[in-house]
Amino acid sequence: MASYTLRRLLLMIPTLLGILLLNFVIVQAAPGGPIDQLLARFEGLDAGASTRLDMGGGEVVVENESRGARGIDPQFIEQLEAQFGFDRPAHERFLGMLADYARLDFGDSFFRDRPVVELIVERLPVSISLGLWSTLLVYLISIPLGIRKALRHGSRFDIWSSSLVIVGYAIPGFLFAILLIVLFAGGSYWDLFPLRGLTSPDFETLSAWGKVKDYFWHLALPVTALTIGSFATLTMLTKNSFLDEIHKQYVLTARAKGASDRRVLYGHVFRNAMLIIIAGLPAALVGIFFTGSLLIEVIFSLEGLGLLGFEAVMQRDYPVIFGTLFLYTLIGLILKLISDLTYVWVDPRIDFETRES
Repeated sequence: MASYTLRRLLLMIPTLLGILLLNFVIVQAAPGGPIDQLLARFEGLDAGASTRLDMGGGEVVVENESRGARGIDPQFIEQLEAQFGFDRPAHERFLGMLADYARLDFGDSFFRDRPVVELIVERLPVSISLGLWSTLLVYLISIPLGIRKALRHGSRFDIWSSSLVIVGYAIPGFLFAILLIVLFAGGSYWDLFPLRGLTSPDFETLSAWGKVKDYFWHLALPVTALTIGSFATLTMLTKNSFLDEIHKQYVLTARAKGASDRRVLYGHVFRNAMLIIIAGLPAALVGIFFTGSLLIEVIFSLEGLGLLGFEAVMQRDYPVIFGTLFLYTLIGLILKLISDLTYVWVDPRIDFETRES
């Protein structure tokens, strides 16, 4: 298994390169680059004023007096191109980016004048908090519920629980988030939970237990909104997977030998039925970490990676776009490897090295 793990780790390198190259080409071809974004801002400035911009590598002073009459000074555009590195060919910029990434140097944001790593580290706790607790909550509820539905297939419990799960799935997460705010965050009824942020302003002054309570108090509504629509898929997947295994011949044989239902379920059925559920864990984690939480972050004023990536795309902030993309891809590949290793842990009969050979 060690050699398989090493090969998978080495395979991540060309995978990352291919994804970065493809997205670099797409982003470069998209209209409205960072210089266009800046020029659009300048168009709205009053004539006769001067604007001083700090773009990381030094200040650029823009005189607005004649811009309204004769447009943007070409020399100023050349300054911007040199500042952003667009005076070099695209392939040189890509190779330079790869060399920087090899040193874990993601550069500085075009519009925030801060290192990309600093921005990611600053936003990471929010995304990890939302993704980790949402995924944990979904799995802790959906798997036992799916198993119980499989054991009581066709019963009243199975019917009404399916109805509730489907209704929850039909409600968009952002709409449920608004409903939670109206009900429990001072909207129209009760003011029980905070509306914004991950912690309170006096968080540092609280005791250790007080910090824990404050942290989960702020997470209660956004995590609930994230998980409410995620139960249906995993619950039904768990139920169908266990139903399929329960009716197989080896289960009938185990029961004929006198094995108890609990022994059959957790000694034989569980590890086989859980394989397909484990396969979906990496996608669930990445989805909640980086995409599913975007609207939730906006609604609850949580500055996470999803919001950072969205803002970077809208502003054409290339260093932030490619930095967050690199992080998303790397985490996704690592989680996929962990998923494969978990296969072996759940069912030792699985041998990826034999399959590859």
